[in-house]
Amino acid sequence: MLSLDLFTEHRYVLAVVLFFTIYHVVTHLRYALAARKLNCKPLPDRTLAFWGIPLFFKALKLKKEGRMIDYSKERFDTTGLDTFKFRIAGMRLFTTRDPENIKAMLATQFNDFGLGARHDQLFPFLGDGIFTLDGNGWKHSRAMLRPQFAREQVAHLSSLEPHVQLLKKHIQNTKGGKFEIQELFFKLTVDSATEFLFGESVSSLADETVVNNYYESINFDGKKGFAEAFNTTQKYLSTRLLAQRLYWIFDSKKFRDYCARVHKFSDYYVQKALDASPQELEEKGKDGYIFLYELVKETRNRKVLRDQLLNILLAGRDTTASLLSFAFFEMARNQQIWKKLRKEIDENFSLGDNVDLDLITFESLKKCEYLKAIINETLRLYPSVPHNSRIATKDTSLPRGGGEDGQSPVFIPKGQTVTYAVSSMHRSKRYYGEDAEVFRPERWLSGETKKVGWAYLPFNGGPRICLGQQFALTEAGYVISRLAQIFPNLSSFDDEYPPRKSSHLTMCLQDGVNISLS
Repeated sequence: MLSLDLFTEHRYVLAVVLFFTIYHVVTHLRYALAARKLNCKPLPDRTLAFWGIPLFFKALKLKKEGRMIDYSKERFDTTGLDTFKFRIAGMRLFTTRDPENIKAMLATQFNDFGLGARHDQLFPFLGDGIFTLDGNGWKHSRAMLRPQFAREQVAHLSSLEPHVQLLKKHIQNTKGGKFEIQELFFKLTVDSATEFLFGESVSSLADETVVNNYYESINFDGKKGFAEAFNTTQKYLSTRLLAQRLYWIFDSKKFRDYCARVHKFSDYYVQKALDASPQELEEKGKDGYIFLYELVKETRNRKVLRDQLLNILLAGRDTTASLLSFAFFEMARNQQIWKKLRKEIDENFSLGDNVDLDLITFESLKKCEYLKAIINETLRLYPSVPHNSRIATKDTSLPRGGGEDGQSPVFIPKGQTVTYAVSSMHRSKRYYGEDAEVFRPERWLSGETKKVGWAYLPFNGGPRICLGQQFALTEAGYVISRLAQIFPNLSSFDDEYPPRKSSHLTMCLQDGVNISLS
């Protein structure tokens, strides 16, 4: 009886092995035939040992140390390839920094690629928002949000000045000594973003050190601990993205509690808007543009409102704060850049505390060529989203990467994840010359970057290009200009270069930006 049971068990094992063998052979043949029809050639495989399982743990370690972005570029440089495949934790990934491949995924073959599991990975926090949806859901979200980023809204700079004034007081309190400015930039951008989105700033910069008779005027269930919850959820989400299809492993009560805290914060403002009468909404709009109150005219679905607001808040706060932080990190290391910038600001707006702020407008900021060059160069070396990915929605191909010379099309089977490394592409000597690793704003003034095309992609591209691009650039330009007007001297206290970079959903400096302004 025992031998019969063993025989039966062995038959089951053999059947399973045979099934997977046949499945693998059939899949391989199907891929080969499909690749031939598309004139594709094999893509180099750079899988490390043991199906990339050690690579997954190495990636987690590098992420914690702030070195993962640098390691990604090193892999491209050491392989000498702009596109290759590998396995991480057993999962096969294709990766590219080739502009033509990125252009295909984001634009010319847009319908061949989607977000894949991103909705499930980010849903606990961002819900059904513009950054998590595909297809008709994404189209509806974009159509609903696009009018909110019209030029006249972007051009409205006067609401930024009160936040800059609070930032100035924090800096002046340092009396020209060393301080960390990245944290202040994150507070400034969350303050300005909540005012623009919700109609009421959380005033995180307004504490007892800069406000006389300070008291916390805005206090409600959900505000306390919001900043900590907002930051912590992003750490969870970035790990869920890294884990690909195994995202569900990185879930916990703590993570869900943090998400709930952020949702409660947003729900407070959503309810206020829903409770307002049409007349009240119109009256509030007269005092200044409020994103939420305009959005309420499009939908009264509280979950839709909350999800879209959180998606935009994430982008509006983190990307601009990251841009400002990296810009000051680099400028503080090079006095000539700061002096040259202040000269341009003086010529356009004058310097000092008592200046005519009406001179700083959407149009006048666009005329400051060196300021624009500094911002462009910052976004080149430190794109807010250094890595991204797409999933093939059908059997398709990318234009380059196959064959011995890497110039032939490469087959992408349905369901395959393709990551694209914007940060690595931005630092490629092929597009930016031998000094591609050097912060040199002048490259944007000399004409040498005119033909980089899709090799410069700080705001994504194609139909999903960032809606808030001009909003972010205008806000960053205004803050940089105002600080250049007020403070003649900028010095760095950061010795480590390149800096360690935290990469969650967006990138920032892991050790902050330690400078002095006086």
